[in-house]
Amino acid sequence: MASANPRTAAIRRVATGTGATLVLTAAAVGAAAPAHADAHYTVQRGDTVSHIAARTGVSVASIAAANALANPSYIRIGQVLTIPGRTTATPAPVATPAQPTTSSYTVVPGDTLTAIAARLHTTVAALVSANGLKNPSLIRIGQVLTVPGAAPAAVAAPAPAASVPTSVPTSVPTSVPTSITTRTSYTVARGDTLSGIAARYGTTVAAIQSANGLKNASFIRIGQVLSVPVTATAIPLVGNSFAGRTYPAAVVAAANANRATLLAIGVPTKDQMRGLVVTTAKAMGVDPALALAVAYQESGFDQSQVSPANAIGTMQVIPSSGQWASDLVGRQLNLLDPRDNVTAGVVILKQLQRTSPDLPTAIAGYYQGATSVLQNGMYADTRQYVANVRALMTRFA
Repeated sequence: MASANPRTAAIRRVATGTGATLVLTAAAVGAAAPAHADAHYTVQRGDTVSHIAARTGVSVASIAAANALANPSYIRIGQVLTIPGRTTATPAPVATPAQPTTSSYTVVPGDTLTAIAARLHTTVAALVSANGLKNPSLIRIGQVLTVPGAAPAAVAAPAPAASVPTSVPTSVPTSVPTSITTRTSYTVARGDTLSGIAARYGTTVAAIQSANGLKNASFIRIGQVLSVPVTATAIPLVGNSFAGRTYPAAVVAAANANRATLLAIGVPTKDQMRGLVVTTAKAMGVDPALALAVAYQESGFDQSQVSPANAIGTMQVIPSSGQWASDLVGRQLNLLDPRDNVTAGVVILKQLQRTSPDLPTAIAGYYQGATSVLQNGMYADTRQYVANVRALMTRFA
């Protein structure tokens, strides 16, 4: 996991970001137009060379050459770029609108709205809206939910290879559900009260009233069958230990929140992430075989992975290292965003290679932390990690 940040601040927050993304592919959108005189473009907040290239129909390489950019990843707000052979932006192809589809889902024991949303590639908010749910925590076994689906594929120009989502929510939850609510039936007996039933099942009078549409909690009758919400502890998405280390509760809670968010918003395929690692590494001047080896060793190219240490995504970057990477690239990176996640990992690898005496030490710094390697040498698991990565490099060469 990327823990190379020399600043040893404690990990105590959930990764957040602006939602801005870094596109490092050279593919332009649309067909090339006839040549024109050079134009100029002033860099705005959130711009990248790739975004500008796609917008204007000019390649990243052409813009980099026209402006003598040693590294296309480094541009600054207010910088005036020469756009070779373009006077106006080339419009992107317009897709034919398509209508969204819906499906249904029957709630089974252990289900939560968060899990259903993740499994069916939608959001909790969409499920709540589609089903008129007042409380997302209260769903019952056997309940049939309407599931809003994605619209059918629109008719548009072919997308570039290894395309990935271009944005994610700019705010993420700071906690995830720690319990699940199911329902059981109870037949009212002589002497029962709603408060007594609630106490027996570890729920509340208000919850039973809501589940049964009771206007007056004092009026229940013998033989009446009540639906009783029962709460049980849920299995966390992320455990609290890894490689023999147990992590603080706050860190694990943040990790669970991040994984829940990734599952809810959806992530690119492993092949797409692999392609993104290659294009990002090439653009940043890092050996793609090294970046691929680290990404595979860390996550198997799985952007949905989060470790108990709150190492996030394909490159398994912890928030403090993500902030270091943000400082290196000059903008805030959102580790939940696939492009930003890969950018963070690759720029850390690049910096470690610059500051390490050799490649094995740089790889060790990515896993153990550069400062720790310097002070303590490589731990046994670090030496194995380095050996694994170097072996994988020959596979990806």
